[in-house]
Amino acid sequence: MSTPTPGKTYALKFISGKYQGGEFPLKAEKQIVIGRSSELDMVLVEDMVSRKHARISVNGAGQISIEDLGSTNGTFVNGEKVKQATLKEGDRILIGTSILKLIHQGVGAGEVDDAVAKRRLEEVAVQAARTSTKASSMTGKIEEIPLPDLLQLFHTSKKNGVLVVGSQQQGKIYLRQGRVYYAVIDDNHNLGPQKSFNRIITWEQGDFELRPADPQEFMVEMDSSTEALLMDALRQLDEYKRIQKDLPAMTARLTLAAPMTAPLRELTPELLDVLQLVHNHGSLAEVLNHAQQDDVVAAETVLQLIKREYVRAS
Repeated sequence: MSTPTPGKTYALKFISGKYQGGEFPLKAEKQIVIGRSSELDMVLVEDMVSRKHARISVNGAGQISIEDLGSTNGTFVNGEKVKQATLKEGDRILIGTSILKLIHQGVGAGEVDDAVAKRRLEEVAVQAARTSTKASSMTGKIEEIPLPDLLQLFHTSKKNGVLVVGSQQQGKIYLRQGRVYYAVIDDNHNLGPQKSFNRIITWEQGDFELRPADPQEFMVEMDSSTEALLMDALRQLDEYKRIQKDLPAMTARLTLAAPMTAPLRELTPELLDVLQLVHNHGSLAEVLNHAQQDDVVAAETVLQLIKREYVRAS
């Protein structure tokens, strides 16, 4: 993220919410007031937005700042609730169910008349209402806002609901007052919430939608803070990337070495458990799915078994 440069033009791009895809240009030495009231510069018609919610200002030096105007539900920048903050290019702002990103625009973009910009935003919302079949207006793409950043926003703003992420699989992350308490992939509850959460966090492409809270109860809930869960998931991602080049492909066939010359008595109970999973399931993907350990520990164990010539990958 970079500090705005004098002479460059910037805009607020809606990357989530009912105005998703819309843009509102910012002009030098100009203020825009955001809120639900129809006479304001940027009108966001939704219940969680106050009549006068926030003000964004651009001074003569090109510095862009945001100020909360005593809104009921708050204004958030990069996951932090703010009263006043200086914005940098790439910053993400949460107002109601809209996530806006400060972006640089091309030459001439800042010449758009304010009334035209306001009307274009209204047209985006009307078009979205016609085409959307989703009950929630909190939608977007994780290419625009990575899941860790999104969950940090939801945590700070104490969102309730189910974050549904569609990639090659479908992941669900359950939120209660912003805290993650359960996760599942493709409704496979045998995987466990912790392992499911850690995998979903690694997804970098796909759509997200925050759906209303689900009354479903789960036998096991995660009780760590959202920050701790994210830190652990990102640590595991780094560790997995470190060993990934040495691992067989997820679908590669794993078999017990035959003949097996390495003595079984040298294996610990943990290694024997994973050896049994290799024998029963025959691929890295299925071993990781059925292992009691997290993905990194299970994958490292498979690597050990291959290097010590108990297991072969084809």
